[in-house]
Amino acid sequence: MRILVIEDEKKTAAFLAKGLREARFGVDLAQDGETGLELARTTKFDLLIVDIMLPNKDGWQVVAELRRDGIRTPILFLTARDSVRDRVKGFELGADDYLVKPFAFSELLARVRSLLRRAPAQHEDRLRIDDLELDLKRHKAVRSGMPLNLTPKEFLLLAHLVRSAGEVVSRAEIAEHVWHIGFRTDTNVVEVVVRRLRAKVDDPFETKLVHTIRGVGYVLKAH
Repeated sequence: MRILVIEDEKKTAAFLAKGLREARFGVDLAQDGETGLELARTTKFDLLIVDIMLPNKDGWQVVAELRRDGIRTPILFLTARDSVRDRVKGFELGADDYLVKPFAFSELLARVRSLLRRAPAQHEDRLRIDDLELDLKRHKAVRSGMPLNLTPKEFLLLAHLVRSAGEVVSRAEIAEHVWHIGFRTDTNVVEVVVRRLRAKVDDPFETKLVHTIRGVGYVLKAH
């Protein structure tokens, strides 16, 4: 099994990697939140171990964005932040466990094994609305039995719209969710990707799913 450790303190990261590898796990390391987030999005891991105080993006942001993207990989926060408020926040963002530093490696290993044993039941594999179905694990979309050849950004946007079905999603929210950038009024990047998405999701079919709410954003609904 493969574990991603997102930890900027080099000694801690090396200690974790050595112990986990001795326990026969494959281990990848990321020393900042941005790198860790990209690895978690593009590589299949069985578990993520995430520090909170990270450069570029903190652990809160990493976990929140992964969960918004539909990535259900089990996550263990490993951090020096030990307040009840921090623990509650970690679980509310979607973490599966929370362990405070300093820690005993034997306890960490027991928690890792526990999370991996129960992980399969936690995966959200598919999203569906009307005749549209998304396979989140394989990044594939099908409508009325017809495969849709979506780019990674188009798939990310469509999954976000399906999860928000019936609710208006603003252009600013799309820009932040898909590109992780602040929205600028002088760019038409959102309109371009929505237009391309519609060409694949709506144009070949009688029922249109992606609707424009003028001056506000977009909503996905069947009727």
